[in-house]
Amino acid sequence: MTDNETTLTSHLLVELGAAHESPCLSIYQPTHRRHPENQQDPVRFRNLVRELRVSLSEKHSAAQVDRLLKPFETLADDAAFWNHTLDGLAVLGNPTLFRVVRLQRPVTELAVVADTFHMKPLRRQLQSTDRYQVLGLSRSGIRLFEGNRDSLDEIDLAAGVPETMHDALGDQLTESHLAARTFEGGHGGMSVHHGHGGKNDETELDTERFFRVVDRAVQEHHSRPSGLPLILAALPEHQSVFRALSRNEFLVPQGVEVNPDQMTSDQLCERAWKALEPDYQARMGEVVEQFSLAQSQGVGSTDLVSVGRAAAAGQVARLLVESGRQLEGRLDFETGKIGPADASQPDADDVLDDLAELVARKGGQVLVMPAERMPGTTGLAASFRY
Repeated sequence: MTDNETTLTSHLLVELGAAHESPCLSIYQPTHRRHPENQQDPVRFRNLVRELRVSLSEKHSAAQVDRLLKPFETLADDAAFWNHTLDGLAVLGNPTLFRVVRLQRPVTELAVVADTFHMKPLRRQLQSTDRYQVLGLSRSGIRLFEGNRDSLDEIDLAAGVPETMHDALGDQLTESHLAARTFEGGHGGMSVHHGHGGKNDETELDTERFFRVVDRAVQEHHSRPSGLPLILAALPEHQSVFRALSRNEFLVPQGVEVNPDQMTSDQLCERAWKALEPDYQARMGEVVEQFSLAQSQGVGSTDLVSVGRAAAAGQVARLLVESGRQLEGRLDFETGKIGPADASQPDADDVLDDLAELVARKGGQVLVMPAERMPGTTGLAASFRY
């Protein structure tokens, strides 16, 4: 991971939304995971950087342009980065901030210079309903993955999340584990255990304590910030122990009963989605039922004009948006009126994205739904607060 690379979270959107110093530069492009397809990715990125340079040069000096584009050009030359791309990329920077986000879904190629960051592709991916995390758990350590129905990738553990039992318990490990650590480290001989409990009792005690620490840390640093369902990938005996003590409200009932270290990411993705799909389908069914109830009570609509007015008034509690659907037009954020798209404003030509951004600004929930689960045929459905 580069120094400026970050994961896609709601906190990132808050950070980007609060970054008011202009100009704000945004690059999006589809990328490729494997050779030889990924060889063209840095070339396409450099072309997008050149588009930024041309646009910036209209209003800024050459020295200012060079300073703004330096981190972009440094990234373009980072061969290690381009050898480990995913399906899409977002790179955003202004005079005081630079962020790189690898994405698990392709995005439309785009280079934008504006007073604010272009965040709609990030927002849409963040709001997709099929995203989840996988906790790979064993007594030797943990790994964390994030994905969707199509792909799964390992992510870095946040600071404060222990990677191993020694990280979690340290000097609180029972004597047998401390002895094993001393032996492995080569610092003197291995201690002899003379306690009253057996070795199995100590092993079980350390395992439970380790799992408790992991449960709290993952919940605090990953599950709550992301809001994503968590699938447990672990051997059956560890599944039962962890579930008995877990307090993570995002942990789904079905797990993957396997050692995750013995599976490829594609295999783990397939098993994880099978575990999640019943919960996912139930959640989608509940969302649709709630909208149908709201519509029957006169506080729900699939009408674009009505939803636009309600969004501007802060009346939309939940907005469902069809995945992959675009609707040309421009939304007036003050009135909710919808007019024709403005070709000179590439970040404001999709009404569905504009509505999603406006609803999110007003404190409403936005869910990007698969087309087959969407109510109606307009590409959106809104439940109103009143």
